Amino acid sequence: MDFDAIKRVLTAFEREDVRYAIFGAAALNLHGLASVFDDPCIADITAADLLGEYPAVQYVPPSGTFHLDLLTRLGQAFAFEDLEVLRVPFEDLIVSVVSPRTLYLMKRDTVRLKDKADAALLKERFQLEDP
Repeated sequence: MDFDAIKRVLTAFEREDVRYAIFGAAALNLHGLASVFDDPCIADITAADLLGEYPAVQYVPPSGTFHLDLLTRLGQAFAFEDLEVLRVPFEDLIVSVVSPRTLYLMKRDTVRLKDKADAALLKERFQLEDP
C-alpha cells in the first residue's frame, strides 16, 4: 500500500472538507489489522456529493503502481448516511474511516473469500456480534 499517495489524497479531502469514509483494506490497516490478501488499491473511499451523478471513479496513475477507487454508492446494502464513521489518526492527520462494526457488516455477506476472511478477522479482533 502506498501510504504517501493515500496521505496526499486524504490531506486534500481534509483541506477541502470533503465528507468521505475509508473502507476496504485501508480501513483494516487503520484499525490495526492487515488484510488477508494484498490489494493494489491504496484505498476504497466513499464520498458524499463528490462525484455528482457518477457512481464511481477509479484513478490509476501513469506509472500504474496503485489505484484509488472513489465510490458515491455502495450497492443496495449501504448508503453513505448508513455508515458509522470514526475519526482516527493516520500519521499527522485525523481521517474518517468506517467503524470496525460497519466494515464487518460490509464484508461478511459478500461472495469474495477475501472479504469473508477479513470479516472473520474483524469479528474476532473486535468481539463483534451479528445483529
